[in-house]
Amino acid sequence: MDYVASGTIHVRTKVCGRNNCRCAHDPDARHGPYHEYSRRLQGRLRHSVVTPQQADLLSRAIANYREIQSLLARWERETVAEILNAENTDDDNQ
Repeated sequence: MDYVASGTIHVRTKVCGRNNCRCAHDPDARHGPYHEYSRRLQGRLRHSVVTPQQADLLSRAIANYREIQSLLARWERETVAEILNAENTDDDNQ
């Protein structure tokens, strides 16, 4: 794994707010797509507009982060099960 990051990537289109722009009346004419990276930083939700290339790298980093979280959860479950089974075996031998 090369990159690790938590968060989410969103691909959005936007309305510019000008009444005479096509995007105000036609959803297919909205501006974008824009790639937005959202994550928690120091307890606050932060958003950054990123390039499509950055979005691809961040998507890979987010997938890596989720895989690590999954592996850690599995490792924790297996550790607890092993320790509890070892204690039950020790109790049976006494």
